[in-house]
Amino acid sequence: MEYVMGIKGKDFVMVCTSATAVQQIITMKHDEDKILPLDSHSLLVTSGEPGDRVQFSEFVAANVRLYALRNQSKLSTKAIANFARGELATALRKGPKQCNLLVAGYDKDKGPSLYFLDYLATMHKMNVAGYGYGSWFVLSMYDRMWNSNLTEEEALKMMELGIKEVQNRLVVASPTYTVKIVDANGIRVLNLDL
Repeated sequence: MEYVMGIKGKDFVMVCTSATAVQQIITMKHDEDKILPLDSHSLLVTSGEPGDRVQFSEFVAANVRLYALRNQSKLSTKAIANFARGELATALRKGPKQCNLLVAGYDKDKGPSLYFLDYLATMHKMNVAGYGYGSWFVLSMYDRMWNSNLTEEEALKMMELGIKEVQNRLVVASPTYTVKIVDANGIRVLNLDL
């Protein structure tokens, strides 16, 4: 079962996904990275059917790179989220994509932002967002713990508490997770102490 969470802090966005790839009742691998870097300061976090998830995320990444090459400027996090939302809306009427997204990024002028997009092409700017069965247990806890001056250490502690809660309460919880952070310095992978 997939678990995807994102937390926007004071000057960063932290995202986490389960690293398990499954096909129906079979676990395929435990090191699947579902967090795709789009450029030096933005991430696309994906969940859903593996084919749609991989194809759509690569499509968005390729178009973000193409825009940067053609125009010698990067898209903002909001522009990336709006592009992805538009493509999901178009696909909804032709061949729906069974994937949900979080778009996380840091823009020099606007700071950190986190956007929640689902397969029905709804988009919302969020402070805390998530997908999957595990998010049902964790979102209320994150809402209670979140504040506008959240530090990186506090957010990492929140992620660790959320993962422990999922592992404790969800029968089919993933044994491995990937956590990445995007801030003014770019994208980093964080290690968890579980």
